Amino acid sequence: MIKWALRRWLGKFEREWNYDGSYMRDMIVRGRLHNQFFAPTELHSGWRLLIFVVIVAGLMVVKAAIIRMLPHFSNAAFTYLADKILKFATFLLASWIMARIEARRISDYGLPWRKALGRQFWLGAIAAFIGLAGFLATLRVAGLFHFGGIALHGAETWKWGTLYGFGFIVVALEEEFHYRGYGLYTLTKAIGFWPAAALSSAIFAYSHLDNPGENWLGVINAGAGGLLFCLLLRRSGNLWMPIGFHALWDWTQSYFYGIPDSGHTLPGHLFSGKFFGPMWLSGGTVGPEGSLLLTLLLVLFWFGVSACLPEVQYPNSASSGHLAKGSSDN
Repeated sequence: MIKWALRRWLGKFEREWNYDGSYMRDMIVRGRLHNQFFAPTELHSGWRLLIFVVIVAGLMVVKAAIIRMLPHFSNAAFTYLADKILKFATFLLASWIMARIEARRISDYGLPWRKALGRQFWLGAIAAFIGLAGFLATLRVAGLFHFGGIALHGAETWKWGTLYGFGFIVVALEEEFHYRGYGLYTLTKAIGFWPAAALSSAIFAYSHLDNPGENWLGVINAGAGGLLFCLLLRRSGNLWMPIGFHALWDWTQSYFYGIPDSGHTLPGHLFSGKFFGPMWLSGGTVGPEGSLLLTLLLVLFWFGVSACLPEVQYPNSASSGHLAKGSSDN
């Protein structure tokens, strides 16, 4: 019985390994096909990114349908904020689906909820407020800016300050997770962090071309700002510091000083700041983004962040397989 079973197994083995080597060729083809889709432990980054884009595209169709269903009496500010909230929900849901597929967490993509609005958020916010105040003070000394008088009083001050605070946190949360969330994480695995950061920042800058008051220097500075946000993510370990910086920068421009933000001047501002002199130097109607001096400020921010946060914290080596936590960022 044992010999019969052994002969049968050997006969099957011989049939599979034909003299023409067809079985071997089939296995080689299957192996090559497998390698086209899979890395040693998971799908290749390119395929995962493609799946993510397809999911986002489908959810964007749903988002657009919801926006069309909003009441016709809704004003532009409400519609804009609703669009930002739904867009953030779109990227969050798509990232959650990919996290389930990849056996990861949303925090691996830079958004740990337990750190929401915590210490890192406020450190970023303080840095933005001080940086913009210093920038405007420099322009004031040079005769390129005037702070103006106080435009709001009493309850109006708190009402507009709170509304803009909430609105710009939503804007910063959506834009940071949109441009520096799952996509940046996955591209990092494929091409490295800084090439991925450069690409995401270029896309971020390109999105500013839609702003009607923007100019070429403003677009360049938007891209440079995107790289600064990537550095903050890289050194702080998550998106909450860039979210805090982004939110307070917009809040300080639009509400506190009442100056243009990417060409937009909003109502309900505390001060009534005014720019004077050459636009390339002061920013003019574009706002600080349109000033060459802001480019210098972003460089100073870069050196400051590098000095204060010298160690690489993102992506976490446990989830990425790239630079280990605490290594240098050359």
